[in-house]
Amino acid sequence: MKIEQSIYPYNPELSGLPFLLTGIGGSRYQSRISRPDGYRWHQILYCADGEGVLEYDGKTEELHKGTFVFLPKAKAHGYYPTTKQWEVNWIAFDGKGCDDTLAALGMTGIIAAETDDTAYMEDIFGKMLTSQKTDILYSGYTCSGLVYDYIIGFRRLFATDADNKKSRQMSLLLPALKYMYDNYAEDIPMTYLAQLTGVTHQHFCRLFRSTMNMRPGDYLTHRRIDEAKRLLSENKLSVAEIAEVIGFRDPCYFSTTFKKYVGVSPAAFRKDK
Repeated sequence: MKIEQSIYPYNPELSGLPFLLTGIGGSRYQSRISRPDGYRWHQILYCADGEGVLEYDGKTEELHKGTFVFLPKAKAHGYYPTTKQWEVNWIAFDGKGCDDTLAALGMTGIIAAETDDTAYMEDIFGKMLTSQKTDILYSGYTCSGLVYDYIIGFRRLFATDADNKKSRQMSLLLPALKYMYDNYAEDIPMTYLAQLTGVTHQHFCRLFRSTMNMRPGDYLTHRRIDEAKRLLSENKLSVAEIAEVIGFRDPCYFSTTFKKYVGVSPAAFRKDK
């Protein structure tokens, strides 16, 4: 996408959004940038053509066509072209939920990721740019979601071996997870869940704990408690009836378990709602 402009949207009414596009632009002849104090917002750069160099923490990193770079706000950096034409597109962003999301995704430092398939990221960038040009009323809201999509798209570019392993494990568990989610009120044998997954009982339990960070029984309990909270909010069934519906044979044990997971008794939870 050949662009030669910068847009800095500003609308104080949108400051509470979890993700906020604060700038978008690009140049076919990117000049040298030096930011010893970093930038006021997070940025993702995209090297669309030509080559350049990124400097940070006393290091230099070559940037080629197809390279995306995440620059966290307030992080010292600089970059400059090494070819006559260096085409760079960029977005700047922030938001109420931005820092926590980036931290959860492991995006706390400068990261460069190169890919041959840029179509997905270019499509999102194009949608953000078009929205800013044509949809004055709702562009901030539209771009909030697109910024999130762009961040996730970037995160996929540098998936680690551990990420890929966990993804494979999750795919293997999906039949069991779906069965547990749909049939949470039943007494489900672990041997049956292992059969759905195609592994032994022992392997299934190890796989479940390493992937979900909890035991299968804990997952079922969480699912039952979530359903109990929904039913308590509807205020149609008694606590004892809800216990039976979600798979607890003893209402007292249900109340004890509910308070352990939620922090209050079922009756107190219903009263607060």
